[in-house]
This record gives sequence, structure tokens and C-alpha cells, in this order.
Amino acid sequence: MSSSGTTTARLLPGAPVAEQVLAEVAGSVVALRAAGVTPALATVLVGDDDASAGYIRIKQRQAAELGFVSPHVHLSASASQADLHAVLADFNADKAVHGVLVQYPIPGHLDYDRALAELDPDKDVDGMHPVNMGRLALGLPGPLPCTPAGIEALLAFHGVPVAGREVVILGRGATLGRPLAMLLAQKRPTANAAVTVVHTGVPDWPRYTRRAEILVAAAGVPGIIQPEHVRPGGVVVGGGVRYEGRRLLPDVDESCAEVAGAITPRVGGVGPTTVAMLFRNAVRAAQRASGLG
Repeated sequence: MSSSGTTTARLLPGAPVAEQVLAEVAGSVVALRAAGVTPALATVLVGDDDASAGYIRIKQRQAAELGFVSPHVHLSASASQADLHAVLADFNADKAVHGVLVQYPIPGHLDYDRALAELDPDKDVDGMHPVNMGRLALGLPGPLPCTPAGIEALLAFHGVPVAGREVVILGRGATLGRPLAMLLAQKRPTANAAVTVVHTGVPDWPRYTRRAEILVAAAGVPGIIQPEHVRPGGVVVGGGVRYEGRRLLPDVDESCAEVAGAITPRVGGVGPTTVAMLFRNAVRAAQRASGLG
């Protein structure tokens, strides 16, 4: 209960989900090393954005803790598209490198999608290469987009039933809304949902969100989801965020906890699971490349 006497939703934190996934990754790394394979996750940073550099350090630290090696290339902010493609070509050709992460965003004069298309799709730990999005659409094996995969894992971990239920996703972006819709519609015990994708271009979008048994906010519009947009007792997952500097501005207003039955926390919800799925993709890439998967 809150101090005002209203019921507060059950929280769905991401940290215990991430801990479970990373423990599985660590076990896989031990097995790979015992077989003579050292998994390697390469990172690429372009420019001098402090936040991006910080994210790279976090991922490199996590890689070291898990037993990965993490070769790194830092290109200057003035690097050309050809410079970036050359780095990716080197990592593609290096059989000792199993996964590659290009930290986003990159400087505005560079085309991230063009760079992503240059990457070997089997080394794409973000799961965003066009080939991997096609694999997802067809239900074929391959690295999954990290945030959608993390959301599926989060719901499963916390015992939120998804199969047969109505899921509404507010947002159609390529990194979250669209791939999550494909993922949760697949025939699998932790998916198999009736999925509706709606977006801010639909004038009456709240008509859809109010009926959702599970509502996923993926619009990237701070505070767009208010209590009146939530089905009483429904499950609310805050996937969309925007940053002002390092300040995180989530799509879901905190007051939605007074209406929802379960909700991800403002901080520490989907974020930790996204990072965990990146490392799951990386270790699976190492297993596939070495024939040990």
C-alpha cells in the first residue's frame, strides 16, 4: 500500500533476471574455455561522447567478469564511413572475434545502418542486422534484439503469463516495438500472445492501451503513459526512454503504479536485461563459431 492508501503495483525488477542470464552465460564461458575457446566480444566507439564511453567501459568490465576478452577500437569523431567499415571488416575476418558491438549513437555525419549492414550478421550481438531481423520474422535461429528478448525473459522470470493474452505495444521502432511484436507472437510458452502494435500517429491510441492485459511502452516519449491509459490490474512494461544528458526520462509515469497490477520500476527494469541479452548473444555466437553450440 502507498502512503495514500491506494494499492501499489507489484514491481518487476530486471536485476534478478539479468543475474540469472549472466550466470548461465558465465557457465557457458567456462565450458568454452575448457574446450580451448576464449570468447571475444569486440567493441567500437566513434567520437568522444562521455556517456557512450561510459557504456563501453561498463560492457568491457562485464565482459572481463564473465571471462570474455574484449578487443576495442576507438575512432576519432572525424572518422569517415570508410574508416568505420574498415574496422568492421577487420573484426569480420578475425576468427578469434565472435561478437562485435558498435556503440550507438555515432557522430551525425556517419550512417549507422550502413555500418551495421557491413557487419557479419553472425557476429551481431545487438541482433539488429537486417539478416537477423529477417531470421526473427521467419522464426529462424539467430541473435535476437536485446531489449525485446530481455522483456520476454523479464515477464517469464516474474511469472507473468503471456500465452493467449492481449499484448499492446505503444511504439513501432526497429529496435523495440516491431521486433518485440514478432517475438511475442511466436509459438512458445513464454510468448504466443495476441499482439497489437499502435503508435502516436493513431489519434485514439489510448483505446488500445486501456484494453491491454500487458502494455509495453516503447514510444520514446517521456511520460506518455499516464494512469488513465492503463487497464486496472494490467501489467505495464516501460521499454521506451529518452535521455537529457544522463537523466533518464521513461515513457511510463510513476503514478501508473496506482492502477497497474504489476509494473517495471522507473530505473532497473528493462535496462539490466538488455545488457544481459547482449552477452547471451555473444556467448552463443562463440558457441556457433566453434561448433560447440
